Amino acid sequence: MKQRILILGAGKVGTALGLAWLRAGHDVRFGVPVPDSTKYPALPAGRLQPASALRDAQLVVLAVPWAAASTALAALGDLNGVIVIDCTNPLGMGQNGLQLTLGFDTSGAEQLAQHAPGASLFKTLNQTGAENMADAGAYTATPVMFVAGDDSRHKPLVLQLVADLGFDAIDAGPLRAARLLEPLAMLWIDLATKLGHPRDFAFARVRHHPSPQPEAPQ
Repeated sequence: MKQRILILGAGKVGTALGLAWLRAGHDVRFGVPVPDSTKYPALPAGRLQPASALRDAQLVVLAVPWAAASTALAALGDLNGVIVIDCTNPLGMGQNGLQLTLGFDTSGAEQLAQHAPGASLFKTLNQTGAENMADAGAYTATPVMFVAGDDSRHKPLVLQLVADLGFDAIDAGPLRAARLLEPLAMLWIDLATKLGHPRDFAFARVRHHPSPQPEAPQ
């Protein structure tokens, strides 16, 4: 079913997701500070709007840097009944370079949910790079993407939107599972930025298929 998707942010992640959802037949708008800026050449004309224009949104994708996430949500005003897909990761610079700023006793998603009372907030699309979100269907093994959230009524819709991008969309349980999904993202980031892995890799769920057993002699 065609959905109206409003993306906060038009950086690498927001652009990759938006263009992929457009190809899948959804109606996508991007909320940015300066819609007539020339810094968004990849986006179709007419799909850029001031973030304030998204106040009537019912499905918002948060694709801004972590430091701007709570402010971006606050700018939308009343989010009661709104579905929010949180693609952010709570990253900051530490002694060993880029790292998570939150640990296993909470998560970025849970903190954002406190800033958006009444919203149905889901954590997903944070576990791989923007390059892979742009064309997830191109992999031989379908890349996995976990979805965490407490709203069981709207979770099937979010899972379908993730699947529409070409991912193997998997329900990871309640929102507190974001405490696991954000470190999973950090693993991908470390592999790509510190250990020399090409950025076009993704995690996948594969099943074991036992080899055929030879027939017993008659």
